[in-house]
Amino acid sequence: MSKPIVVIIGATGGQGGSVVTSFLEDGAYQVRGITRNVNSAKAVALKARGVELVTADLDNIESLVAAFKDATIIYAVTDFFEPFASKGPNEAIKIESHQGINLAKAAAATSTLKHYIWSTLANVGRISGGKYMIPHFVGKNAIDDFIKNDPALFAKTTFLWNTYYASNLLFPMFKPNFLQTAGKYVWLQPSSPSTPILGLGDQNINVGPFALAIVQKPELTLPGKFVLGSVESLTTGDLLKSWSEVTGKDSEYVQVTLEEFDSLWPKWGLEMGEMLKYWEEFGDKSWSGEELVTKEDLGIEFPFVTIKQAFGTFDWDL
Repeated sequence: MSKPIVVIIGATGGQGGSVVTSFLEDGAYQVRGITRNVNSAKAVALKARGVELVTADLDNIESLVAAFKDATIIYAVTDFFEPFASKGPNEAIKIESHQGINLAKAAAATSTLKHYIWSTLANVGRISGGKYMIPHFVGKNAIDDFIKNDPALFAKTTFLWNTYYASNLLFPMFKPNFLQTAGKYVWLQPSSPSTPILGLGDQNINVGPFALAIVQKPELTLPGKFVLGSVESLTTGDLLKSWSEVTGKDSEYVQVTLEEFDSLWPKWGLEMGEMLKYWEEFGDKSWSGEELVTKEDLGIEFPFVTIKQAFGTFDWDL
């Protein structure tokens, strides 16, 4: 008897690669990875591990329908930040929402589909009463609404909220900078060090166990349930403390205004700074608005890699 097919969007990326690993290691599924370039080094490595590789264009529904053929499970994710880098926030929202809706339409057209896992984020606009409309959340929220308005697809969908990545600190606006005259690393942030963070840890490892558990526990994750992809709670101050402990570098947390943060890292500072200000203001309510299923509810027994542990694996180039 053939194994059920699980199709994973972005199989060579962080989230997708983690999902690929978890389903391969489980052994009960035939894994099909969707990627733009089946000849890339990462794609070739996946093929060597037994993954069927297929190309598809997220802007082309027909290519997605073909890629989803005979799928029982689909893990879907979109990339906001690629178009954001070159086209800015408004155009990135349009592109992401268009691609995510294409994914949903193609999934809805897949007659064999039993479970659709959609990687998304909290509805910050609704939670904040419209005060915060953070672009990399907004595009995904539009896709959420599309799925909710398709009763048949909604019944097969689990919404997975993947929280803060350890690798965020590798990006310029989040990486501590050495201040020579002070002899220490300075972390400029637009929110206070008490800003609460829910952490996913190492997304290259930790997403997969959530996806596998979602599929294995449909009584908890369907129909249309929301799963919180978080393995730890901490603060922005804790992030810097962990960074210093891992790197052995003395550091100082310096709070700046959102405007100053954005002037240092134009466009990126506002995008990420508003997220931090939202978390600072709304605290425990930041990830709310839906009844959430947690890793404890799912009974996941997996040695998740925490943010601090992940820091120890990074090349900080200090």
